[in-house]
Amino acid sequence: MWRRLRRFSAASKATGYWFPLKERGFATAMFDMSSKLSNVIGVPMVAFIIAKWGWREAFLVTALISIVYCVWFWMLYRDPEEHPRLSKEELDYIQSGDVQKQVAPGEGSRLVYLMKQRKLWALAIGAAAYNYSFFLFLTWLPNYLMRELHLDIMKSGLYTAIPWACGALSSVLIGGLFVDFLIKRGFDPSKVRKLFLTIGMLLGLAVIGAATTKDTQTAIIYFSIAVSGICIASTINWSMPSILAPNGSVGTVGGFMNFIGNLTAIAAPIVTGFIVGATGSFAIAFVVAGVVMLVGILSITVFLGRIEKIPDEEKKTISD
Repeated sequence: MWRRLRRFSAASKATGYWFPLKERGFATAMFDMSSKLSNVIGVPMVAFIIAKWGWREAFLVTALISIVYCVWFWMLYRDPEEHPRLSKEELDYIQSGDVQKQVAPGEGSRLVYLMKQRKLWALAIGAAAYNYSFFLFLTWLPNYLMRELHLDIMKSGLYTAIPWACGALSSVLIGGLFVDFLIKRGFDPSKVRKLFLTIGMLLGLAVIGAATTKDTQTAIIYFSIAVSGICIASTINWSMPSILAPNGSVGTVGGFMNFIGNLTAIAAPIVTGFIVGATGSFAIAFVVAGVVMLVGILSITVFLGRIEKIPDEEKKTISD
């Protein structure tokens, strides 16, 4: 989980440097989609490795994959101004699209100043709301399918991949391509992003429906709707740091959003475990996830306001 926290903040910052504002939805969708696509591939793969060899081997394989990616990323990634293969025409195109401007270390707005901004808190609470359901599904969905619906480990792994596949598609097609399409057609960017962020979180309430059924296919439909919704919300939410942050503060905004958002990511598996242990059922756990989602919807619709850049902090200078 901690690896995901750092990656998303860094990816949001890189997107703000590399992509014009009108293309940022799709760019964000692509890196956000990867966390869902990894579940489509990874959950069945890990289930197969555990069934065939054991959990230690599953940990070893995932660790090796991470090491290979780390080396590959370190070799390839550079910021636009430093990239040796980027032409001047390409750099001019990128910089003409209201991208985040790089500043010297220490010149960005301070965290204390940013924490006074209502938009930042609204965004962070929204992230906390959908992260609760995201990590509930990530940690407990295979167990739910085995315990409540009596599937074996291989079938639970395959069924778990279905909602994440739907989430990956919705992330790119709706949260990325369709949102960018509407903005390029002249619709108000703030209203479009806020509308689909709210719609995504409303779809996330479908998790409550899973509490009402014991049928595998019906449960997977509810989970697929809920995961698709939170993936749309996640894609739009992660485009926000590079839109809202003052110059030089994308990492700070993304990091704060991640910190608040992932308090619920830590809480979701623990709370769910306590509820299931106390009641012997997942029903109340899914209702709790729906209530948390309602708090996020309230934060986005009431407190976020217009989606636009937070003013730069006014630096106080001391004259001689």
